[in-house]
Amino acid sequence: MTGGGNGAGGVGSMLTPREKRDIQKAQLRPLANRRPELYDEGDLPDETEFEQMSELYQGTMASIEEGEIVRATVQGIRENMVVLDIGFKSEGTVPLEEFKDLPDLKAGDQVEVLLEHLEDQEGSVVLSKKKADFMRVWERIRVAYETDQPVEGTLIKKIKGGVVVDLMGVDAFLPGSQIALRRVPNIDELLGQKYEFKIIKLNKRRRNIVVSRRVILEAERAGKREKLMKELQKDQVRKGVVKNITDFGAFIDLGGVDGLLHITDMSWGRISHPSELVHIGQELEVKVLDIDWERERISLGLKQLQSYPWKDVAAKYPVGTRVHGKVVSITNYGAFIELEPGIEGLVHISEMSWTRNVRHPSKLVSIGEAIEAVVLKVDPNEEKISLGMKQTEQDPWVVLPLKYPVGTRLSGKVRNLTSFGAFVEIEPGIDGLIHISDMSWTKRVQHPSEVVKKGDTVDVVILNIDSDNKRISLGLKQAEEDPWLRIGETYPVGTELRGKVVRLMDKGVVVDIGNDIEGFVPVSQLNNGRPVASPADVVYEGMNLDLRVLEVDPIHRRIVLAVTDIPAEQPPRPETPPTILPMEPEHEVPELQ
Repeated sequence: MTGGGNGAGGVGSMLTPREKRDIQKAQLRPLANRRPELYDEGDLPDETEFEQMSELYQGTMASIEEGEIVRATVQGIRENMVVLDIGFKSEGTVPLEEFKDLPDLKAGDQVEVLLEHLEDQEGSVVLSKKKADFMRVWERIRVAYETDQPVEGTLIKKIKGGVVVDLMGVDAFLPGSQIALRRVPNIDELLGQKYEFKIIKLNKRRRNIVVSRRVILEAERAGKREKLMKELQKDQVRKGVVKNITDFGAFIDLGGVDGLLHITDMSWGRISHPSELVHIGQELEVKVLDIDWERERISLGLKQLQSYPWKDVAAKYPVGTRVHGKVVSITNYGAFIELEPGIEGLVHISEMSWTRNVRHPSKLVSIGEAIEAVVLKVDPNEEKISLGMKQTEQDPWVVLPLKYPVGTRLSGKVRNLTSFGAFVEIEPGIDGLIHISDMSWTKRVQHPSEVVKKGDTVDVVILNIDSDNKRISLGLKQAEEDPWLRIGETYPVGTELRGKVVRLMDKGVVVDIGNDIEGFVPVSQLNNGRPVASPADVVYEGMNLDLRVLEVDPIHRRIVLAVTDIPAEQPPRPETPPTILPMEPEHEVPELQ
C-alpha cells in the first residue's frame, strides 16, 4: 500500500472516481462560500483542480486544533443560542447566557471561544465561551502565582474554616487564619469587601486555589514597622485610629504598627469599660509612653494629654469645704466619691453616721448616688482626699448631756446582749449600756439574759454620758428603790427561812432566799460548826436548805446565813461535777465564829 498522506490527497489515491466526486462535493461546498472564484455551480473540477483545492482547504485547517482558544464571528442569535463561525466547514453554537458580559452582542462581532471538538455526533463544531473565559482567567492566575503578584478579589461567602473569594470570576478559598493579622471576631462584616490577595496554593487539575490576605498585610506591616521604628520616639504625640477594643484597653493603629491604650491611661477619671470613651474607627491623638521593639509593644496614653487634675487640689478643696459628688465605688471600709473626673475622695465607714453602727457602707449609700460631704483631709502627693458624710449634720453627742442630764429616767428597747451587759436604744441610732453590775440590787447576775431579753422595753436611768468617746452608761436597778434600805427590817437577825443553793464558792455557797435576794453561807456554817473541806462535800446546786439570818450589812449589800437543817426531800444531785468559783474581793465575807 502506498502513501497514506494527510488530507484529501492521500485519501484520493485509494478511492474510485465516483467516490472522489462525492467527497469533492461535500468538502468543497463550505469552501465555495469563502472562495467563490475557485468553484462554479454545475461544474466539478478535474483531477488536478481537485488536488489544488484540497490543498487549499487543508491549509485553512492547519492552525485549528481542539482545546485551543479561537476567534469566532457572530453569525446571528437564534433561540437563545449564538451561532458562531470559526472558519471551519460547519458552524458552532454557544448558549446566549454565556455572553452575560456582552449584553450588546450582535451579528458580525468578534469573540473568543474554546474549540472543544471539531465535530460532535451531528457534525457541528463544539464551542464554549465560558471555558474560554476560564482559561484566560486561569492563565492570569497562574502568572500571578508564579510571579508572586497580588490579585484583587471579593469576599462572597462564609464557609467552614474560612471564606470563598471571587477571583476574576473563579472561586478561591481564603482560610480564616489568613484573613487578617489578628482573629476577625465577625467575618460577616467583611463579606462584599474587595481586597488584594496573594495566591499561596494552586492546583489546576483540581481547580483548587488558596489565597491569603495576611501575607500582604504582614509585608505592609513589616515595611511600615521599619519606617516607624526610625520615626517613633517616647513622649511623641501621634495620631492613630482605634482598631480593636477589649476589656482592658484599645489597640490603636499608628500607621502600620499597633499600640495599646490601656484603660488606666484613658482618663484621669474612673471608667468601667474602654467603649465608654472610644469606638472602633475613631481617630485619636495619643502620647507614646513606652516602646519595646523586642516584644513589639507600644504603650500609649490619652489622659497624659490632659491637664493633671490633682494640681492645686488643696486650694480647690480646702479642709472644711462642703462638696457634692457621686458614689463610684463601695468597699468594706468605705465609699469612693467622684468630685470631678480624676478627683475622688474616700468616706470612711466611721465617718458616715454619728449614731448608726454601720456594718457595711452599702447599708447607707449605693453606686451612682449623689451625696454631700465635708472635706476632712487633703494629701495631693498621695492623691487622697478624706471626706465625711456625718459632718454635714450636727453631732448629736454634743447636745446629749444637755438633753439627758445624769439621773434622767427614760424607757428604751434592748437591742443587743453581751457577756458584760445589755445595749439599750434611748433614741434612734443612740444606744446606752447597762453594765451587768447595774442590773440588780440584790442578785449577783452572771449573764444579762438572767434579767433582760433582746427586744424588751425597760426603764433605765442615765448614770453618765461621755460625749468624747460616745458612751452612755445606764442603770436598770437604779430605776427602782434600793431594797437594801429596808432589808434589815424584812430579814432581821435570827429570822428563820428556806433557800436554794445557786452557786458553790470556794469559801461558801450562795443561796436564793426569794424576792431576787441572795445570801451567803460561809463554809463554817454549812455543817453546824463541824469542819468541811469543800462545800461540795455537803451541798450541791439546786439543793434546799433551812437557814437562819446571822448578819445583815446594807452598806456592803450582803446577808450572812447559817444552815440549821437540810430537808429530807431534795431534787436529784447533778451528775456533772460542780463548778466551785473563787470569791471576788468585794464579796468576801469574814469567817463567823
